[in-house]
Amino acid sequence: RRVREAVVSTQSTGRVLSLVCIPFPRYSNIIHSPVPHISSLQSLEMIRAFSRHQLRSLSCARRFSVSQPRGVEFCDSAESALRDVKNGDKLLVGGFGLCGIPEFLIDGLVKKGVKNLTCVSNNAGLDDFGLGLLLNNRQVERMISSYVGENAEFERQFLTGELEVELTPQGTLAERIRAGGAGIPAFFTPTGYGTLIHKGGAPIKYNSDKTVAIESKPREERSFGGRDYIMEEAISGDFALIKAYKADEAGNLIFRQSANNFNQPMATAGRITIAEVEEVVPLGAIAPEDVHVPCIYVQRVLKCTGHQKRIEKLTVLKEETGSKALSDSPRDRIIKRAALEFQDGMFANLGIGIPMMAANYISGITVTLQSENGILGLGPFPRSGSEDPDLINAGKQTVTILPGASLFSSDNSFAMIRGGHVDLTMLGGLQVSANGDLANWMIPGKMVKGMGGAMDLVGSAGTTVVVTMEHTARGSHKILPQCTLPLTGTKVVDKIITEKCVFEVVDGVGLVLTELAETETLDTVREATAASFEVSENVVPLRQIKV
Repeated sequence: RRVREAVVSTQSTGRVLSLVCIPFPRYSNIIHSPVPHISSLQSLEMIRAFSRHQLRSLSCARRFSVSQPRGVEFCDSAESALRDVKNGDKLLVGGFGLCGIPEFLIDGLVKKGVKNLTCVSNNAGLDDFGLGLLLNNRQVERMISSYVGENAEFERQFLTGELEVELTPQGTLAERIRAGGAGIPAFFTPTGYGTLIHKGGAPIKYNSDKTVAIESKPREERSFGGRDYIMEEAISGDFALIKAYKADEAGNLIFRQSANNFNQPMATAGRITIAEVEEVVPLGAIAPEDVHVPCIYVQRVLKCTGHQKRIEKLTVLKEETGSKALSDSPRDRIIKRAALEFQDGMFANLGIGIPMMAANYISGITVTLQSENGILGLGPFPRSGSEDPDLINAGKQTVTILPGASLFSSDNSFAMIRGGHVDLTMLGGLQVSANGDLANWMIPGKMVKGMGGAMDLVGSAGTTVVVTMEHTARGSHKILPQCTLPLTGTKVVDKIITEKCVFEVVDGVGLVLTELAETETLDTVREATAASFEVSENVVPLRQIKV
Protein backbone atom coordinates (compact mmCIF):
# COMPACT_ATOMS: atom_id res chain seq x y z
CA ARG A 1 0.00 0.00 0.00
CA ARG A 2 2.77 2.43 0.93
CA VAL A 3 4.63 1.67 -2.27
CA ARG A 4 1.50 2.31 -4.28
CA GLU A 5 0.90 5.60 -2.44
CA ALA A 6 4.49 6.68 -3.06
CA VAL A 7 4.27 5.91 -6.75
CA VAL A 8 0.89 7.62 -7.17
CA SER A 9 2.20 10.64 -5.25
CA THR A 10 5.24 10.81 -7.47
CA GLN A 11 3.14 10.60 -10.61
CA SER A 12 0.85 13.40 -9.50
CA THR A 13 3.49 15.79 -8.11
CA GLY A 14 6.45 15.17 -10.40
CA ARG A 15 8.79 15.10 -7.41
CA VAL A 16 12.32 13.76 -7.71
CA LEU A 17 12.66 10.00 -7.30
CA SER A 18 15.42 8.36 -5.30
CA LEU A 19 16.38 4.71 -5.53
CA VAL A 20 16.10 2.60 -2.37
CA CYS A 21 17.85 -0.77 -2.70
CA ILE A 22 16.13 -3.65 -0.88
CA PRO A 23 18.51 -5.85 1.16
CA PHE A 24 16.80 -9.14 0.35
CA PRO A 25 18.38 -11.37 -2.32
CA ARG A 26 15.00 -12.62 -3.41
CA TYR A 27 13.62 -9.13 -3.80
CA SER A 28 16.60 -7.23 -5.20
CA ASN A 29 14.42 -4.85 -7.13
CA ILE A 30 14.06 -1.10 -6.86
CA ILE A 31 11.39 0.95 -5.12
CA HIS A 32 10.98 4.57 -6.11
CA SER A 33 10.26 6.95 -3.23
CA PRO A 34 9.85 10.71 -3.30
CA VAL A 35 12.61 12.70 -1.57
CA PRO A 36 13.33 14.66 0.52
CA HIS A 37 9.93 13.81 2.01
CA ILE A 38 10.97 10.36 3.13
CA SER A 39 13.30 9.44 5.99
CA SER A 40 15.54 6.40 6.41
CA LEU A 41 13.01 4.99 8.89
CA GLN A 42 10.20 5.49 6.40
CA SER A 43 12.29 3.79 3.74
CA LEU A 44 12.72 0.76 6.00
CA GLU A 45 8.97 0.72 6.62
CA MET A 46 8.45 0.68 2.88
CA ILE A 47 10.82 -2.27 2.57
CA ARG A 48 8.86 -4.16 5.21
CA ALA A 49 5.63 -3.33 3.44
CA PHE A 50 7.17 -4.58 0.20
CA SER A 51 8.10 -7.91 1.78
CA ARG A 52 4.58 -8.38 3.14
CA HIS A 53 2.95 -7.62 -0.18
CA GLN A 54 5.31 -9.44 -2.50
CA LEU A 55 3.21 -9.95 -5.56
CA ARG A 56 1.39 -6.63 -5.83
CA SER A 57 4.40 -4.53 -4.81
CA LEU A 58 6.84 -6.49 -6.94
CA SER A 59 4.74 -5.92 -10.00
CA CYS A 60 4.50 -2.22 -9.16
CA ALA A 61 8.25 -1.95 -8.59
CA ARG A 62 9.05 -3.71 -11.82
CA ARG A 63 6.74 -1.46 -13.73
CA PHE A 64 8.30 1.69 -12.35
CA SER A 65 11.93 0.55 -12.17
CA VAL A 66 12.21 1.31 -15.86
CA SER A 67 10.61 4.76 -15.62
CA GLN A 68 12.79 7.70 -16.59
CA PRO A 69 13.92 10.41 -14.15
CA ARG A 70 11.56 13.33 -13.68
CA GLY A 71 11.57 15.52 -16.72
CA VAL A 72 14.05 18.31 -17.22
CA GLU A 73 12.60 21.12 -19.31
CA PHE A 74 14.12 21.58 -22.76
CA CYS A 75 13.59 25.22 -23.69
CA ASP A 76 13.32 26.48 -27.26
CA SER A 77 14.71 29.97 -26.57
CA ALA A 78 16.76 31.94 -24.07
CA GLU A 79 13.66 34.03 -23.44
CA SER A 80 11.77 30.93 -22.30
CA ALA A 81 14.67 29.62 -20.22
CA LEU A 82 15.05 32.99 -18.43
CA ARG A 83 11.34 33.74 -18.14
CA ASP A 84 11.25 34.06 -14.33
CA VAL A 85 14.57 35.87 -13.77
CA LYS A 86 13.65 39.16 -12.12
CA ASN A 87 15.24 42.37 -10.91
CA GLY A 88 17.53 41.88 -7.92
CA ASP A 89 18.14 38.17 -8.47
CA LYS A 90 21.43 36.51 -7.61
CA LEU A 91 22.93 34.68 -10.59
CA LEU A 92 25.79 32.19 -10.65
CA VAL A 93 27.37 32.46 -14.10
CA GLY A 94 29.83 29.76 -15.19
CA GLY A 95 33.02 30.08 -17.17
CA PHE A 96 36.62 31.17 -16.79
CA GLY A 97 37.63 34.17 -18.87
CA LEU A 98 35.66 33.55 -22.05
CA CYS A 99 36.04 29.77 -21.86
CA GLY A 100 32.82 27.94 -21.06
CA ILE A 101 30.57 30.98 -20.67
CA PRO A 102 26.82 30.69 -21.47
CA GLU A 103 26.87 33.17 -24.37
CA PHE A 104 23.23 32.87 -25.39
CA LEU A 105 21.86 33.06 -21.84
CA ILE A 106 23.91 36.21 -21.20
CA ASP A 107 22.58 37.72 -24.43
CA GLY A 108 19.10 36.78 -23.25
CA LEU A 109 19.62 38.68 -20.00
CA VAL A 110 20.71 41.74 -21.96
CA LYS A 111 17.53 41.61 -24.04
CA LYS A 112 15.36 40.94 -21.00
CA GLY A 113 16.74 44.06 -19.34
CA VAL A 114 16.56 42.86 -15.73
CA LYS A 115 18.46 45.18 -13.35
CA ASN A 116 20.15 45.27 -9.94
CA LEU A 117 21.56 41.80 -10.41
CA THR A 118 24.18 40.21 -8.19
CA CYS A 119 26.42 38.14 -10.44
CA VAL A 120 28.74 35.49 -9.02
CA SER A 121 31.43 34.69 -11.59
CA ASN A 122 35.19 34.27 -11.54
CA ASN A 123 35.48 37.35 -13.76
CA ALA A 124 33.30 39.37 -16.11
CA GLY A 125 34.50 38.59 -19.62
CA LEU A 126 35.52 41.52 -21.82
CA ASP A 127 34.03 44.96 -22.30
CA ASP A 128 32.05 43.77 -25.33
CA PHE A 129 31.50 40.08 -24.61
CA GLY A 130 30.26 37.84 -21.83
CA LEU A 131 29.18 39.49 -18.59
CA GLY A 132 30.83 42.68 -19.81
CA LEU A 133 27.65 43.21 -21.85
CA LEU A 134 25.58 43.33 -18.65
CA LEU A 135 28.06 45.73 -17.07
CA ASN A 136 27.91 48.04 -20.08
CA ASN A 137 24.11 47.92 -19.89
CA ARG A 138 24.21 48.87 -16.16
CA GLN A 139 22.27 45.73 -15.22
CA VAL A 140 24.65 44.54 -12.47
CA GLU A 141 24.64 46.00 -8.96
CA ARG A 142 27.24 43.71 -7.40
CA MET A 143 29.89 41.34 -8.72
CA ILE A 144 31.30 38.55 -6.55
CA SER A 145 34.51 37.61 -8.36
CA SER A 146 38.17 36.78 -7.93
CA TYR A 147 39.59 38.65 -10.89
CA VAL A 148 38.90 41.87 -12.77
CA GLY A 149 41.54 41.11 -15.35
CA GLU A 150 41.49 42.84 -18.71
CA ASN A 151 37.92 44.13 -18.49
CA ALA A 152 38.59 47.87 -18.37
CA GLU A 153 34.91 48.74 -17.91
CA PHE A 154 34.67 46.39 -14.93
CA GLU A 155 37.65 48.13 -13.29
CA ARG A 156 36.40 51.61 -14.19
CA GLN A 157 32.92 51.07 -12.75
CA PHE A 158 34.41 49.68 -9.53
CA LEU A 159 36.93 52.49 -9.03
CA THR A 160 34.32 55.21 -9.76
CA GLY A 161 31.75 53.78 -7.35
CA GLU A 162 29.24 52.67 -9.98
CA LEU A 163 29.58 48.98 -9.14
CA GLU A 164 29.94 46.97 -5.95
CA VAL A 165 32.66 44.32 -6.19
CA GLU A 166 33.26 41.65 -3.58
CA LEU A 167 36.68 40.29 -4.50
CA THR A 168 37.18 36.74 -3.25
CA PRO A 169 40.17 34.40 -3.62
CA GLN A 170 39.50 32.10 -6.55
CA GLY A 171 39.76 28.84 -4.63
CA THR A 172 37.64 30.22 -1.82
CA LEU A 173 35.05 31.34 -4.37
CA ALA A 174 34.93 27.86 -5.90
CA GLU A 175 34.65 26.21 -2.48
CA ARG A 176 31.97 28.64 -1.28
CA ILE A 177 29.90 27.71 -4.33
CA ARG A 178 30.56 23.99 -3.87
CA ALA A 179 29.52 24.30 -0.21
CA GLY A 180 26.35 26.11 -1.23
CA GLY A 181 25.39 23.22 -3.49
CA ALA A 182 26.27 20.66 -0.80
CA GLY A 183 24.21 22.25 1.96
CA ILE A 184 27.25 23.27 4.04
CA PRO A 185 26.67 26.77 5.45
CA ALA A 186 30.33 27.66 6.13
CA PHE A 187 33.86 26.25 6.32
CA PHE A 188 37.35 27.20 7.50
CA THR A 189 40.24 27.82 5.11
CA PRO A 190 43.83 29.05 5.52
CA THR A 191 43.48 31.18 2.38
CA GLY A 192 43.60 34.89 3.10
CA TYR A 193 44.61 34.65 6.74
CA GLY A 194 46.24 37.92 7.82
CA THR A 195 45.03 39.83 4.74
CA LEU A 196 42.13 42.22 4.16
CA ILE A 197 39.96 39.18 3.44
CA HIS A 198 40.54 38.11 7.04
CA LYS A 199 40.73 41.46 8.83
CA GLY A 200 38.06 43.27 6.84
CA GLY A 201 38.36 46.64 5.20
CA ALA A 202 38.67 45.53 1.58
CA PRO A 203 36.83 48.04 -0.63
CA ILE A 204 33.50 46.77 -1.96
CA LYS A 205 32.22 50.13 -3.16
CA TYR A 206 33.96 53.48 -3.59
CA ASN A 207 32.51 56.96 -3.31
CA SER A 208 33.02 59.31 -6.24
CA ASP A 209 35.96 60.90 -4.38
CA LYS A 210 37.72 57.50 -4.15
CA THR A 211 36.99 57.09 -0.44
CA VAL A 212 35.50 53.73 0.56
CA ALA A 213 31.70 53.63 0.88
CA ILE A 214 31.31 49.91 1.67
CA GLU A 215 34.07 47.66 2.97
CA SER A 216 34.31 43.98 3.72
CA LYS A 217 33.64 42.64 7.21
CA PRO A 218 36.20 40.72 9.30
CA ARG A 219 36.11 36.92 9.17
CA GLU A 220 35.96 34.67 12.20
CA GLU A 221 39.29 32.97 12.86
CA ARG A 222 40.25 29.70 14.53
CA SER A 223 43.32 27.53 14.89
CA PHE A 224 43.38 23.83 14.00
CA GLY A 225 46.46 21.68 14.41
CA GLY A 226 48.70 24.70 14.89
CA ARG A 227 47.55 26.46 11.69
CA ASP A 228 45.37 29.55 11.45
CA TYR A 229 42.14 29.58 9.45
CA ILE A 230 39.28 31.95 8.67
CA MET A 231 35.61 31.14 8.19
CA GLU A 232 33.94 31.62 4.83
CA GLU A 233 30.21 31.35 4.19
CA ALA A 234 28.67 29.32 1.37
CA ILE A 235 27.26 30.90 -1.80
CA SER A 236 24.09 29.83 -3.58
CA GLY A 237 21.92 31.66 -6.08
CA ASP A 238 18.44 32.11 -7.44
CA PHE A 239 19.66 30.87 -10.82
CA ALA A 240 22.80 29.13 -12.08
CA LEU A 241 23.53 29.82 -15.74
CA ILE A 242 26.10 27.34 -17.00
CA LYS A 243 27.57 26.16 -20.29
CA ALA A 244 28.02 22.44 -20.99
CA TYR A 245 29.09 20.54 -24.07
CA LYS A 246 26.37 17.90 -24.13
CA ALA A 247 23.19 17.02 -22.28
CA ASP A 248 21.31 13.77 -22.61
CA GLU A 249 17.51 13.57 -22.60
CA ALA A 250 17.51 13.10 -18.83
CA GLY A 251 19.48 16.31 -18.29
CA ASN A 252 22.85 14.77 -17.38
CA LEU A 253 25.72 17.02 -18.48
CA ILE A 254 29.31 16.70 -19.65
CA PHE A 255 31.89 19.41 -20.32
CA ARG A 256 34.63 19.65 -22.89
CA GLN A 257 38.32 20.25 -22.14
CA SER A 258 38.91 23.10 -19.65
CA ALA A 259 35.37 24.49 -20.08
CA ASN A 260 34.39 22.62 -16.92
CA ASN A 261 35.99 25.23 -14.58
CA PHE A 262 33.31 26.96 -12.46
CA ASN A 263 30.41 25.43 -14.38
CA GLN A 264 30.34 22.16 -12.46
CA PRO A 265 30.14 23.54 -8.90
CA MET A 266 27.76 26.30 -9.97
CA ALA A 267 25.37 23.75 -11.47
CA THR A 268 24.80 22.36 -7.99
CA ALA A 269 24.26 25.69 -6.21
CA GLY A 270 21.40 27.31 -8.10
CA ARG A 271 17.78 27.09 -6.99
CA ILE A 272 17.10 26.75 -10.73
CA THR A 273 19.99 25.63 -12.93
CA ILE A 274 19.80 26.43 -16.63
CA ALA A 275 22.32 24.64 -18.83
CA GLU A 276 23.21 26.03 -22.24
CA VAL A 277 24.51 23.14 -24.36
CA GLU A 278 25.83 22.53 -27.84
CA GLU A 279 24.23 19.14 -28.30
CA VAL A 280 21.43 17.01 -26.85
CA VAL A 281 21.96 13.25 -27.15
CA PRO A 282 19.68 10.26 -26.49
CA LEU A 283 19.58 8.44 -23.18
CA GLY A 284 22.55 6.11 -22.94
CA ALA A 285 24.75 8.13 -25.29
CA ILE A 286 26.64 9.45 -22.24
CA ALA A 287 28.02 6.60 -20.17
CA PRO A 288 26.97 6.91 -16.50
CA GLU A 289 30.59 7.04 -15.35
CA ASP A 290 31.27 9.94 -17.74
CA VAL A 291 28.56 12.25 -16.38
CA HIS A 292 30.01 15.43 -14.85
CA VAL A 293 26.72 16.88 -13.54
CA PRO A 294 23.87 14.46 -12.74
CA CYS A 295 20.40 15.47 -13.89
CA ILE A 296 19.14 15.99 -10.32
CA TYR A 297 20.85 19.42 -10.36
CA VAL A 298 19.50 20.56 -13.74
CA GLN A 299 16.04 22.07 -14.23
CA ARG A 300 16.27 23.53 -17.75
CA VAL A 301 18.35 22.90 -20.85
CA LEU A 302 18.78 25.27 -23.79
CA LYS A 303 20.36 23.85 -26.92
CA CYS A 304 22.20 26.48 -28.96
CA THR A 305 24.26 26.47 -32.13
CA GLY A 306 26.74 28.96 -33.47
CA HIS A 307 28.65 29.76 -30.29
CA GLN A 308 31.31 32.40 -30.94
CA LYS A 309 33.76 30.90 -28.43
CA ARG A 310 36.02 33.90 -28.58
CA ILE A 311 39.64 33.41 -27.55
CA GLU A 312 40.79 36.03 -25.06
CA LYS A 313 44.54 35.51 -25.50
CA LEU A 314 45.44 33.60 -28.62
CA THR A 315 48.93 32.23 -27.95
CA VAL A 316 50.67 29.91 -30.39
CA LEU A 317 53.99 28.15 -30.54
CA LYS A 318 56.66 30.21 -32.21
CA GLU A 319 58.58 28.50 -34.94
CA GLU A 320 62.04 27.42 -33.88
CA THR A 321 64.74 29.69 -35.21
CA GLY A 322 67.61 27.53 -34.04
CA SER A 323 68.87 28.45 -30.58
CA LYS A 324 66.79 29.09 -27.47
CA ALA A 325 69.44 31.55 -26.33
CA LEU A 326 68.24 34.43 -24.20
CA SER A 327 69.78 37.85 -23.86
CA ASP A 328 71.31 39.22 -20.69
CA SER A 329 68.45 41.64 -20.14
CA PRO A 330 67.14 41.85 -16.54
CA ARG A 331 64.00 39.91 -17.48
CA ASP A 332 65.88 37.13 -19.27
CA ARG A 333 68.36 36.88 -16.42
CA ILE A 334 65.45 36.19 -14.06
CA ILE A 335 64.00 33.59 -16.44
CA LYS A 336 67.32 31.73 -16.71
CA ARG A 337 67.63 31.63 -12.93
CA ALA A 338 64.00 30.69 -12.29
CA ALA A 339 64.29 27.68 -14.60
CA LEU A 340 66.74 26.11 -12.14
CA GLU A 341 64.01 25.82 -9.49
CA PHE A 342 62.38 22.88 -11.28
CA GLN A 343 63.19 19.41 -10.00
CA ASP A 344 62.43 16.00 -11.45
CA GLY A 345 58.99 14.69 -10.49
CA MET A 346 57.61 18.04 -9.35
CA PHE A 347 54.02 19.24 -9.62
CA ALA A 348 54.23 22.99 -10.22
CA ASN A 349 51.86 25.91 -10.68
CA LEU A 350 53.29 28.86 -12.62
CA GLY A 351 52.03 32.42 -12.88
CA ILE A 352 51.83 34.23 -16.19
CA GLY A 353 54.88 36.06 -17.51
CA ILE A 354 58.34 35.11 -16.23
CA PRO A 355 57.30 31.90 -14.40
CA MET A 356 55.54 30.46 -17.43
CA MET A 357 58.42 31.47 -19.70
CA ALA A 358 60.86 29.67 -17.41
CA ALA A 359 58.99 26.43 -18.12
CA ASN A 360 60.26 26.60 -21.72
CA TYR A 361 63.69 25.63 -20.40
CA ILE A 362 62.70 22.45 -18.56
CA SER A 363 64.96 19.79 -20.02
CA GLY A 364 66.00 16.30 -18.99
CA ILE A 365 63.50 16.13 -16.12
CA THR A 366 59.74 15.61 -15.76
CA VAL A 367 57.73 18.47 -14.28
CA THR A 368 53.92 18.29 -14.33
CA LEU A 369 52.32 21.72 -14.63
CA GLN A 370 49.01 22.42 -12.92
CA SER A 371 46.66 25.24 -13.92
CA GLU A 372 44.09 26.45 -11.40
CA ASN A 373 41.27 26.55 -13.97
CA GLY A 374 41.29 22.74 -14.00
CA ILE A 375 44.26 21.18 -15.83
CA LEU A 376 47.01 18.85 -14.65
CA GLY A 377 49.55 18.14 -17.38
CA LEU A 378 49.84 21.40 -19.34
CA GLY A 379 51.70 21.12 -22.61
CA PRO A 380 53.23 23.78 -24.88
CA PHE A 381 51.26 26.42 -26.69
CA PRO A 382 49.48 25.06 -29.79
CA ARG A 383 50.73 25.52 -33.31
CA SER A 384 48.99 28.21 -35.31
CA GLY A 385 45.67 26.91 -36.62
CA SER A 386 45.31 24.12 -34.04
CA GLU A 387 44.24 26.28 -31.08
CA ASP A 388 41.12 25.18 -29.18
CA PRO A 389 38.94 27.85 -27.48
CA ASP A 390 37.85 25.25 -24.92
CA LEU A 391 41.44 24.64 -23.81
CA ILE A 392 43.14 27.54 -22.01
CA ASN A 393 45.39 28.02 -19.00
CA ALA A 394 44.78 30.25 -15.97
CA GLY A 395 46.27 33.19 -17.88
CA LYS A 396 43.53 32.73 -20.53
CA GLN A 397 46.15 31.63 -23.09
CA THR A 398 45.46 28.83 -25.54
CA VAL A 399 47.41 25.70 -24.58
CA THR A 400 47.75 21.99 -25.24
CA ILE A 401 47.81 19.08 -22.81
CA LEU A 402 50.25 16.19 -22.63
CA PRO A 403 49.51 12.46 -22.68
CA GLY A 404 48.46 11.48 -19.17
CA ALA A 405 46.87 14.88 -18.46
CA SER A 406 43.61 15.26 -16.58
CA LEU A 407 40.85 17.87 -16.62
CA PHE A 408 38.57 18.80 -13.74
CA SER A 409 36.51 21.54 -12.12
CA SER A 410 37.81 24.65 -10.36
CA ASP A 411 36.83 23.42 -6.89
CA ASN A 412 38.74 20.18 -7.47
CA SER A 413 41.73 22.13 -8.75
CA PHE A 414 41.95 24.21 -5.60
CA ALA A 415 41.51 21.14 -3.43
CA MET A 416 44.82 19.99 -4.93
CA ILE A 417 46.39 23.37 -4.20
CA ARG A 418 44.96 23.94 -0.73
CA GLY A 419 45.70 20.35 0.23
CA GLY A 420 49.43 20.82 -0.38
CA HIS A 421 49.68 18.49 -3.37
CA VAL A 422 51.46 21.11 -5.53
CA ASP A 423 55.21 21.18 -4.81
CA LEU A 424 56.13 24.56 -6.28
CA THR A 425 54.31 27.83 -6.87
CA MET A 426 56.15 30.50 -8.84
CA LEU A 427 54.55 33.90 -9.33
CA GLY A 428 55.25 37.61 -9.63
CA GLY A 429 54.95 40.30 -6.99
CA LEU A 430 54.44 44.02 -6.49
CA GLN A 431 56.08 43.96 -3.06
CA VAL A 432 57.75 41.43 -0.75
CA SER A 433 58.62 42.12 2.89
CA ALA A 434 61.64 41.03 4.92
CA ASN A 435 59.63 38.31 6.63
CA GLY A 436 58.10 36.91 3.43
CA ASP A 437 54.81 38.79 3.18
CA LEU A 438 53.61 39.16 -0.41
CA ALA A 439 51.49 41.86 -2.08
CA ASN A 440 50.55 41.42 -5.73
CA TRP A 441 46.87 42.06 -6.38
CA MET A 442 45.85 45.70 -6.02
CA ILE A 443 46.87 49.33 -5.56
CA PRO A 444 43.90 50.83 -3.68
CA GLY A 445 42.02 53.47 -5.66
CA LYS A 446 44.32 53.14 -8.68
CA MET A 447 44.67 49.59 -9.95
CA VAL A 448 42.71 46.50 -9.09
CA LYS A 449 43.17 43.26 -10.98
CA GLY A 450 42.01 40.97 -8.19
CA MET A 451 43.86 38.23 -6.37
CA GLY A 452 42.72 35.42 -8.67
CA GLY A 453 44.17 32.18 -7.32
CA ALA A 454 47.28 33.74 -5.77
CA MET A 455 46.02 33.79 -2.17
CA ASP A 456 45.17 30.10 -2.35
CA LEU A 457 48.47 29.21 -4.00
CA VAL A 458 50.68 30.96 -1.45
CA GLY A 459 48.56 29.93 1.53
CA SER A 460 49.06 26.21 1.05
CA ALA A 461 51.15 24.35 3.60
CA GLY A 462 53.98 22.31 2.14
CA THR A 463 54.22 24.26 -1.12
CA THR A 464 57.44 26.14 -1.89
CA VAL A 465 56.64 29.72 -2.96
CA VAL A 466 59.13 31.48 -5.25
CA VAL A 467 58.60 35.11 -6.29
CA THR A 468 60.18 36.26 -9.55
CA MET A 469 60.28 40.02 -10.17
CA GLU A 470 62.48 42.91 -11.17
CA HIS A 471 64.29 44.28 -8.16
CA THR A 472 62.78 47.78 -8.38
CA ALA A 473 59.89 49.43 -10.21
CA ARG A 474 60.78 52.74 -11.89
CA GLY A 475 63.28 53.41 -9.15
CA SER A 476 60.92 52.50 -6.29
CA HIS A 477 61.78 49.76 -3.85
CA LYS A 478 59.84 46.50 -4.04
CA ILE A 479 61.64 44.58 -1.30
CA LEU A 480 60.63 46.35 1.89
CA PRO A 481 60.75 46.04 5.69
CA GLN A 482 56.94 45.81 5.50
CA CYS A 483 54.59 45.79 2.52
CA THR A 484 52.56 48.95 2.09
CA LEU A 485 50.05 47.44 -0.37
CA PRO A 486 47.24 45.01 0.57
CA LEU A 487 48.70 41.59 1.28
CA THR A 488 48.26 38.42 -0.70
CA GLY A 489 49.67 36.33 2.14
CA THR A 490 51.67 36.69 5.35
CA LYS A 491 55.02 34.92 5.79
CA VAL A 492 54.45 32.87 2.65
CA VAL A 493 57.47 33.57 0.40
CA ASP A 494 60.40 31.16 0.53
CA LYS A 495 62.63 32.69 -2.14
CA ILE A 496 62.92 35.91 -4.19
CA ILE A 497 64.64 35.85 -7.59
CA THR A 498 65.53 39.17 -9.22
CA GLU A 499 67.98 40.22 -11.91
CA LYS A 500 70.41 41.33 -9.19
CA CYS A 501 70.39 38.47 -6.70
CA VAL A 502 68.56 35.65 -4.95
CA PHE A 503 67.19 36.05 -1.43
CA GLU A 504 66.04 33.17 0.72
CA VAL A 505 63.54 33.97 3.46
CA VAL A 506 64.69 32.27 6.67
CA ASP A 507 62.29 32.00 9.58
CA GLY A 508 63.52 34.03 12.52
CA VAL A 509 66.27 35.65 10.44
CA GLY A 510 64.63 37.34 7.48
CA LEU A 511 66.27 37.82 4.10
CA VAL A 512 69.54 36.04 3.36
CA LEU A 513 71.37 36.83 0.11
CA THR A 514 72.67 33.59 -1.40
CA GLU A 515 73.44 34.50 -5.03
CA LEU A 516 74.75 37.72 -6.57
CA ALA A 517 74.81 38.74 -10.23
CA GLU A 518 78.28 39.43 -11.58
CA THR A 519 77.17 42.91 -12.66
CA GLU A 520 76.23 43.81 -9.07
CA THR A 521 77.94 44.44 -5.74
CA LEU A 522 76.59 44.15 -2.22
CA ASP A 523 76.43 47.95 -2.12
CA THR A 524 74.30 48.23 -5.27
CA VAL A 525 71.94 45.56 -3.94
CA ARG A 526 71.65 47.34 -0.58
CA GLU A 527 70.87 50.58 -2.40
CA ALA A 528 68.07 48.87 -4.36
CA THR A 529 66.65 47.02 -1.33
CA ALA A 530 64.75 48.88 1.40
CA ALA A 531 64.72 45.87 3.72
CA SER A 532 67.84 44.86 5.60
CA PHE A 533 69.32 41.46 4.81
CA GLU A 534 72.01 39.05 5.87
CA VAL A 535 74.68 37.75 3.51
CA SER A 536 75.33 34.03 3.33
CA GLU A 537 78.84 32.81 4.04
CA ASN A 538 78.64 30.88 0.79
CA VAL A 539 77.43 33.47 -1.73
CA VAL A 540 77.76 32.23 -5.31
CA PRO A 541 77.34 34.04 -8.65
CA LEU A 542 73.75 34.24 -9.86
CA ARG A 543 73.19 30.84 -11.44
CA GLN A 544 71.84 30.64 -14.99
CA ILE A 545 70.43 27.67 -16.86
CA LYS A 546 72.41 26.65 -19.91
CA VAL A 547 70.41 27.04 -23.12
